[in-house]
Amino acid sequence: MTVTAPPPLDAGRLRARVDAELAAFLDRQGPEWPDGAPRGVFTALHRFVLAGGKRIRPLFCYWGWRGAGGEDGDEIVVAAAALELFHAFALIHDDILDGSDRRRGEPSVHRLFADLHARSAWRGDPEAYGRNTALLCGDLCAAWSDQMFHECGLTIEQVHRGYAVFALMRTEVIAGEYLDLVSGVGDGSVASALTVIRMKAARYTVTRPLQIGATLAGAAPELVTALAEFGDPLGDAFQLRDDVLGVFGDPTVTGKSVLDDLREGKPTVMMALARSSADRSQSARLRELFGNPDLDADGATELREIIEATGAREKIEQMIRVRTEAALGVLDTAPIHGEARAALAALAGHVVDRQN
Repeated sequence: MTVTAPPPLDAGRLRARVDAELAAFLDRQGPEWPDGAPRGVFTALHRFVLAGGKRIRPLFCYWGWRGAGGEDGDEIVVAAAALELFHAFALIHDDILDGSDRRRGEPSVHRLFADLHARSAWRGDPEAYGRNTALLCGDLCAAWSDQMFHECGLTIEQVHRGYAVFALMRTEVIAGEYLDLVSGVGDGSVASALTVIRMKAARYTVTRPLQIGATLAGAAPELVTALAEFGDPLGDAFQLRDDVLGVFGDPTVTGKSVLDDLREGKPTVMMALARSSADRSQSARLRELFGNPDLDADGATELREIIEATGAREKIEQMIRVRTEAALGVLDTAPIHGEARAALAALAGHVVDRQN
């Protein structure tokens, strides 16, 4: 499926502005690093935050602001960039919870510090050191996100309006992470998996960034509601695509192993659909292979074949199409200002048709 719309403002240029603001903020933190504290955490985070990423959340925040009538300016770019620091927190903690050793083609933060411990022949458990240090790194990113948002340069009244949605987003993400853990030991149903992606990923990827930008600009309640009606199904489609890429994607493009989700037994919608449609022999192999921490490439290939054979992947693609079309239908009539409508349509195409 391809959704086409000419982006009215070059997305690459906007991403570059976000990156520049992130770099400037992190550079200001360097002199503030406490004397006597090793700089390994700061150095690792500086590299991790600036080493890539699609900057999807800042882009949605920016266009939420513009869609509510806000003018372009450095202040909104700074506020939007703060969401990327929160995203860094979420990624670091999520990799710990999932046991993922790769992120953006590089070692994940907990793996980086575990390997440092092992190479240095320090006392204790390298894995525990890596996890504990990464937890601190994630916590620091969350704190920095809060700081950057409040120091964006908008008025106190504007920041206060946007921060109410920002706080809601943080609560939803953490609740969604816990729900993900619970679902991993629960019934593994499609309904449960859909609830997880809405709470854990969809709203914090699309809906809340849009609403943060809009409320910063003083959006009317009608627009805030319309942005949720657009953002929720699009965010679901984004995460459904992410789950497909986690199993069928090219690791050289996604930067993550296609074994991680399968070894972890990640309770995705796609796997719930595969289980519900599997015959007896397929169900037996799913039980043996899915969630096996020793799963090898051959086992992963067999799992992918079962997913295809049950029709689960085809059903996911249909769900992505239906949700994207629903989102675009809302966008057509939403009370959005100026060029934001076309920009959001272009972003919608990007998040559902991506390869990483």
